[in-house]
Amino acid sequence: MPIPILKLHNYLLVSIQTEIDDKTAIKFQENLLDKIYKTGASGVVIDLTSVEIIDSFIAKVLGDVVAMSDLMGAKVVLTGIQPAVAMTLIDLGIHMQNIPTALDLEQGLIKLHQELGE
Repeated sequence: MPIPILKLHNYLLVSIQTEIDDKTAIKFQENLLDKIYKTGASGVVIDLTSVEIIDSFIAKVLGDVVAMSDLMGAKVVLTGIQPAVAMTLIDLGIHMQNIPTALDLEQGLIKLHQELGE
């Protein structure tokens, strides 16, 4: 099942509602980058509130999505990171210290607005 990517003004909103497998993660990466390219979005909010666990491959894809989006000119804010997900990311050596985060989607939109200086 594809992960929906919604456009709101010049932003893209992604809410991952289920645990994702490797195939879905790769498809999500492709779809998001394609949507950034086609819409010219300046920012992306990825909400991980429903994701309770994450494996090493999904963690790497998530880190790659952030880096690739940045290369395409879209700032990413991650929201709703669960404690277990945060611990896994650090344990796997995927440090996201330069990536803005927020507790929920609403705060994520505010943070993205601030990051883009709008």
